[in-house]
Amino acid sequence: MGSRVTRLIRNFNLENRAHREISKTKPKAAPRHPASSSSLQEDIAEEIHQKNDPLLSMLKDVYVESKDPDPQAEAVPEVKKVEEEMQRRALKYSLPGEPYGFCDVTDVPKGKLSLVEALTALNNHKRLPKTWTPEKLAQEYSLDPKDAKALTEFFFPFDIKIIPPKAEETKQIKDS
Repeated sequence: MGSRVTRLIRNFNLENRAHREISKTKPKAAPRHPASSSSLQEDIAEEIHQKNDPLLSMLKDVYVESKDPDPQAEAVPEVKKVEEEMQRRALKYSLPGEPYGFCDVTDVPKGKLSLVEALTALNNHKRLPKTWTPEKLAQEYSLDPKDAKALTEFFFPFDIKIIPPKAEETKQIKDS
């Protein structure tokens, strides 16, 4: 029943309303920007293709001399980079077995830590900060001292705090 009423209201005087909208005066379009006219583009194209004698004379005064670099000098730094990347160290700590889904990693590049080593180093520093200083961590794990200091300053392992229940006996509702 409700849909019939709404359809009647919606379709009431529909044709007259449509004619009224169509017969309204349309707004004029905004004028186009003069840069989009083709005559201006033609003027610019002509100006581009004309010779400019002062610019040509300046261009003739420019002299460029270049030499090819020595090919042996370029190869030496690449070899050093490869040698530095190849320096690796054995792991100090790793996860036992393969039930955790990690692949068997036996060594890491110098200056890097595995996840297990990072957590172990942070935990050692947290427990004994006087013996496990950033300098000792840098030496132990072949790290840059600046990185070891940042590691101990900005990262810390999770703390689990267990709050013991109150010693007082709490009120409880008992059966009567």
